[in-house]
Amino acid sequence: METKIQFSEFIKDFKTTLHELFHEENDINQLSLERGLPADVLNKIMSKKPLSVAIPLEYGGRGGHVKECLEILSAASYESLSLSLTFGINIALFLEPVAKYAEESVKPDIFNRFLKNQNMGGLMITEPDYGSDALNMKTFSQENDHGYSIKGSKHWQGLTGMADYWLIAARNKTNNGDLSRDVDFYIADNSKPKQHVIVEEIYDNPGLYMIPYGLNTLDLEIPKNQRLIPETTGIKMMLDILHRSRLQFPGMATGFIKRMLDEATQHCKNRIVGAGNLLALDQVQFQLARIQSAFTISSAMCLRSTKISGVEHNVATNGLEANSMKTVVTDLMHESAQILTQVSGANGYRVSHIGGRGIMDSRPFQIFEGSNEMLYSQISDMITRSMKKKKMSNLLEFLKSLDLTAEACEYFKKDLNFNIASNFPQRKLVDLGRIIARIVSVGYVLELQDKGFRKDLIDNCITMVQQEISGLFSVFHFDNSVKVIEDYSSNSSWSEFV
Repeated sequence: METKIQFSEFIKDFKTTLHELFHEENDINQLSLERGLPADVLNKIMSKKPLSVAIPLEYGGRGGHVKECLEILSAASYESLSLSLTFGINIALFLEPVAKYAEESVKPDIFNRFLKNQNMGGLMITEPDYGSDALNMKTFSQENDHGYSIKGSKHWQGLTGMADYWLIAARNKTNNGDLSRDVDFYIADNSKPKQHVIVEEIYDNPGLYMIPYGLNTLDLEIPKNQRLIPETTGIKMMLDILHRSRLQFPGMATGFIKRMLDEATQHCKNRIVGAGNLLALDQVQFQLARIQSAFTISSAMCLRSTKISGVEHNVATNGLEANSMKTVVTDLMHESAQILTQVSGANGYRVSHIGGRGIMDSRPFQIFEGSNEMLYSQISDMITRSMKKKKMSNLLEFLKSLDLTAEACEYFKKDLNFNIASNFPQRKLVDLGRIIARIVSVGYVLELQDKGFRKDLIDNCITMVQQEISGLFSVFHFDNSVKVIEDYSSNSSWSEFV
């Protein structure tokens, strides 16, 4: 029935269930201190079939509409960022890739088990010796008469020891022992003995307590029909999967940031300092306006994502947007948690407080699926290479020529009107990437404004971003080539000079 009712009723019922489970039947602040969710709580959540939003209609799901996926993620993250990430892993890193790339013969059973048996799935790419350097992974596959043998080691997979299915990335081993430059993906059914992933260790992650992470050993036999079929190459399929995931981060971010905003506003209204409340203080107004700006940007990103991130689109070449969304919105998530913790005073510095917990839970979002510094650098590289190709040197002129930034860059003309040098040190690429990603984000905000989103939130948001970008440009233009002094011990103890 959950897959047949109107989505407005579906999401309302889901939100009510979460509120009852986390605030009436249990205390979310205490549940969040435990490793994993209690089975009865998880079963009640999954009985509402939240993952049906990512399953095609022909297999009994709700159709894989991006809007519904993002609203489920947002509803979950308002209550628990860990729960939302659990859904995000299942949706973007397993169900959507299976819907798009798996052979038809394997889809019915997989989707049926998700709908009826509350199964879950995850993605394995990262290896102990090859983190972001995925193309050099050593996990390999070899074709045989029955399918594929897969051997290797993977770690930091969300849902380690918990997922029923895994999408596993591997490189084909040729007859001479070399590993292919391309990447293949295989579906492993953890319930089958020959496809069972061995968990060597569960990690002691300091945040996201509900999600198990760990080290996994692979020695698997996978049937031939459980290999994903790329449209062109495996690398482009991997980019399509990862970019789609990054484009859907705003779903997880929006609910979380809204919760930070609501908690901070409520606390500042009720906290009396002297003759008035905290909300009467100018600095507090500024801090809460920062969270409100983050909420507006994240909402705008959700609108954009519904247009471009569905499985009917191939987003392998959407690196600029995927990287911009992921980096900016995860920075905003962490900053929002920091602000809530700050205005909450000593009480905020408790693991049982949603602000203090939110700092640790949001921090890894800036690291996984590509660290933000790396992605900012990639953004700059995309822009500078494209400028060279078009033989353009002025940043303002170039950004005015891009649909994504043409309207937004009008708000930053003075800062953007300069010529880009031919070679940048990496730290400058990161600085420039931060700037460009935020200009792209303002483009999304302006699109949201055109749809009728309230004008005062839009105006405040643009002012906040203008101030931030002004500061970022000061950093960018400042000449700093300082290097770390490795052997710094000699003549560096203050006590010798007393």
